[in-house]
Amino acid sequence: MRMRELSRTTGVPVPTIKYYVREGLLPPGELTSPNQATYGEAHERRLRLIRALLDVGGMKVAEIADVLTAIDDPARPVHKVLGAAADRLGNASVEHDDAESAAAHAVVAGLISRRGWRTHESDPAAADLSKALAAMARLGHGAFVEVLDDYADAAEQVARADLAYVGRRVSVEDMVESVVIGTVLGEAVFSGLRRLAHVDASTKLYGTDGPPERKTS
Repeated sequence: MRMRELSRTTGVPVPTIKYYVREGLLPPGELTSPNQATYGEAHERRLRLIRALLDVGGMKVAEIADVLTAIDDPARPVHKVLGAAADRLGNASVEHDDAESAAAHAVVAGLISRRGWRTHESDPAAADLSKALAAMARLGHGAFVEVLDDYADAAEQVARADLAYVGRRVSVEDMVESVVIGTVLGEAVFSGLRRLAHVDASTKLYGTDGPPERKTS
């Protein structure tokens, strides 16, 4: 297909496609004449992945380039490629240098060691967790760490479900796209489920009313 057809198929403007080619994010098309090139299914798939990393993952162009380099490296294990994508989806909030931060780092390191997780406290996700725990401690909710293992149990179950979904994909690019979308939008899904479960649990523990009546048309 020509670039304009690729643009119509993916919804990405022609100038943007040209920019991705110039930046090395999208391979150039196959030249059919000095001023004409054709693009195939691989270009369409790569372009959709770029948009997912950009629009859903919120990555910068340089970060996207790193992920795509990992994808195109045949010697890179799949879990390393997926990690390269997931590591760039973390929270960019500023880290404080205070007692709460130090305590939170120690809690996270202990959690990782205790559960035998094959990761490290320097992982970006661990840093995000430390920041969140420190923020909770500053708000007077330091006792939250007492239920951290319960949350970790749930997280492991969700992670297995995430990877089971990712495992249905065939190509590494599809897997990476699933990780990005699953991490960003999947958190929104999990947040909604959590809120619904909170309503149910709260009603069972503290409520006196029965279940809401179904509306009939």
